[in-house]
Amino acid sequence: MSQNTRRRMIQGAVTAVAAGAVAEVSEQRAAAQTAPVKKVIRKGPKPAATPLFNSTIQYGNLVFVAGVGYHEGNDIRVHTDGVLKQIQKQLEDAGSSMEKVLKATVFLADLKDYPAMNEVFKGRFGDEPPVRTTVSVAGLPGNSLVEIDVIAYV
Repeated sequence: MSQNTRRRMIQGAVTAVAAGAVAEVSEQRAAAQTAPVKKVIRKGPKPAATPLFNSTIQYGNLVFVAGVGYHEGNDIRVHTDGVLKQIQKQLEDAGSSMEKVLKATVFLADLKDYPAMNEVFKGRFGDEPPVRTTVSVAGLPGNSLVEIDVIAYV
C-alpha cells in the first residue's frame, strides 16, 4: 500500500470521526433545546420572598395544580363548585382545560359529604373523566370542606 493511499485512508477515517462527533453534538444541542423546563404559572409579578409553594406549575406538556380549597359557606356543594371553578381558571391560565385533566385527588373533611361532592364533580371534566382518588382527612386548611388537586396536560 502506498503512502498516499494510507494518508487518504487516515484522512477519511478522521473526517468520518469528526463528522460523527459534530452530529452527536448537534443532537445533544437539539435535545437540550427541547428538554422540558419548569414554568410557574402565576398572575402578577413574582413575590419578593420565596413562597411556601406555587399554585400551578407547568413542566413540558404537564400542568400540576396544587390543592385548592374553598372557604365560604358551609355546604359541600358550594365548596366543591367553588374549588372546581378555581381549578378550571388555573388550568385555562396554563393553556389547558378541565377536559385535559388526567388525575384528580379529592380530600374531604367528612366522608359523609362524598355523595353530594360527586353530584357537583360529575360531568365537570368532559365525557371522559380523569382517574381519581378520594380520601377523608382529619382537617383541611381554612375550614374548607373539600380540597382538590389535579394533573393535566396542555
